[in-house]
Amino acid sequence: MGYVDWDFAITTGRTLAPAGPTVSAAQASAEVQAIREAAERARGPVAETSRLQTPADAPAALVVDRPTWIAVNAHSMGALLEPAIETLTAGRPASAAAASIGGKVTGAEAGALLAYLSTKVLGQYDLAPEGDPALLLVAPNIMSVARELEVDAADFRLWVCMHEETHRVQFTANPWLRTHLIDSARTLATDLAPDPERMQEVVRTVGQRLPEVFGSGGMGIVELFTTPEQRARMADLTAVMSLLEGHADVVMDDVGPAHIPSVAHIRAKFTQRRKGAGASDRLLRRLLGLEAKMRQYRDGAAFVRAVQDKVGVDGFNAIWSSPQSLPLAAEIADPPSWVRRVHG
Repeated sequence: MGYVDWDFAITTGRTLAPAGPTVSAAQASAEVQAIREAAERARGPVAETSRLQTPADAPAALVVDRPTWIAVNAHSMGALLEPAIETLTAGRPASAAAASIGGKVTGAEAGALLAYLSTKVLGQYDLAPEGDPALLLVAPNIMSVARELEVDAADFRLWVCMHEETHRVQFTANPWLRTHLIDSARTLATDLAPDPERMQEVVRTVGQRLPEVFGSGGMGIVELFTTPEQRARMADLTAVMSLLEGHADVVMDDVGPAHIPSVAHIRAKFTQRRKGAGASDRLLRRLLGLEAKMRQYRDGAAFVRAVQDKVGVDGFNAIWSSPQSLPLAAEIADPPSWVRRVHG
């Protein structure tokens, strides 16, 4: 059964995920086709702007609903976290009944998280640690957000596809990056998995310091029980995520004016949306560390623009040369330091 029952996570997530916008079958079919066409249209402009190329034989984007997104991500999460879970459970034999119950409890927790996220994600390049990577576009979310923001639906579809196509080209033009990111995340997750003796200390620490999660610093709950060395490694991994998200934001906006007439209006509306709809939503984002995710877009975009202003797009693209050329945590906030380290 395992420490997490991922099949139960999928069932739970699909049960809890709210339905998307109410549309007819014809409207749904038309939306899916329009998103597919937008995804195909995004490939050329993204390649031209980023000066990176997705292979011509790359599979077409998959337009999915929320339940499918939940299933894909449950499988990917399971594959990514398997080494950490093996470390966590090593030397802790349990009866079949206890393992089954425990697996369903953790599966339900994972499913609830996936249900929440399934309503937020517009698209994703799924790295599929043990499978085939795929570009996913979540049709009900793209449609509902366009309506919520009251923006041009066709422009918004294409704008979202520009962002997600940039993620795909980051990894397909630089195949080493996928392996590096998966290995880094697995290693860090395994290191963070507490042994039984440390578990009680972790629980006490979380109980004592949980109020800090609600403070203005906005730390994620993981930060409450990590060591300085672990936090440093997390910061460097976060720097890479900031790079990827910031680069996608820069490309989608730079491509925009020539292909998306209302790009400035969409960006202004979408930036406001990223701040969260209300107090409860902002609180949940903070607990899950999603506010840090929002900072990744902002800080990463500022880094990319500063580097490109200094050394141009081709000079910036040296960042994709190897793991050693990726920015460190301190360099995200200090782009000239990355330029000096990489370009001399």
